Amino acid sequence: MSGPRGWALVTGASSGIGRELARLAGAEGYNLVLSGRDVTALADLAREIETASGVSARPCPADLSQPGAAAALWTRACEAADGPIHVLVNNAGLGRHGAFASDAGGDAREDEVIAVNVSAATELMRLAIRTMRKRGAGRILNVASAAGYMPGPGMAVYHASKAYLLHLSEAVSEELSDTSITVTALCPGVTRTGFFERAEMGTTWLMRIAPVPDAARVARAGWRACMAGRRVAVTGIDNKIFTFLARIFPRRLVVKITGLMLRRTG
Repeated sequence: MSGPRGWALVTGASSGIGRELARLAGAEGYNLVLSGRDVTALADLAREIETASGVSARPCPADLSQPGAAAALWTRACEAADGPIHVLVNNAGLGRHGAFASDAGGDAREDEVIAVNVSAATELMRLAIRTMRKRGAGRILNVASAAGYMPGPGMAVYHASKAYLLHLSEAVSEELSDTSITVTALCPGVTRTGFFERAEMGTTWLMRIAPVPDAARVARAGWRACMAGRRVAVTGIDNKIFTFLARIFPRRLVVKITGLMLRRTG
């Protein structure tokens, strides 16, 4: 049975920003389909949200790095909702710290980064928009990154993937400007989640000197922007300044500075 606001699909809901976005959606009356790779964490979150918000929350585990996983997830989500998905939160994302094409390896991980950050996000967007066009409305929140504003030596594929998602979000938002479907790109910087540890960034200069807000704060900013239909939301004054400077400084200087920030300190 649909809740008062309809259904939202949140990917990467197992932890971090995705988990906080799911809590916010539930608090606003959306029934939820929760996707991620940690089955136990999804089940725990579903119980928590149902108890706290009185909505339906259904775990739907998926590994979006696998071929066909995004389309399969969308089908399962629509079946779980027994109807249309009103809000898509494209939060699932992977990263890797290390030189591109290095002898130390990392190719498989970077392939997964592209599969999740680019291919799966694109496919879910495409499927969502086709569904939303039929009902005449809908909202999409793509969790991109401030990294999307600048090339990132040491995390080249990750930065490129977030630039792709940012540009895709803005372009498709313009295409849909005469409809009631909105696309928002959330662009946080360093955030207190497990992502940066999994990406092996714990000893970089960026992690040592950048302000690190918690995931709940970033999620609130993203959710408000999505509900307001804003195209882009860069969180934090420092990130707003940095992304602005990245657009006006000479490109070689931007790349050099970003590379220095992504170097390990020891």
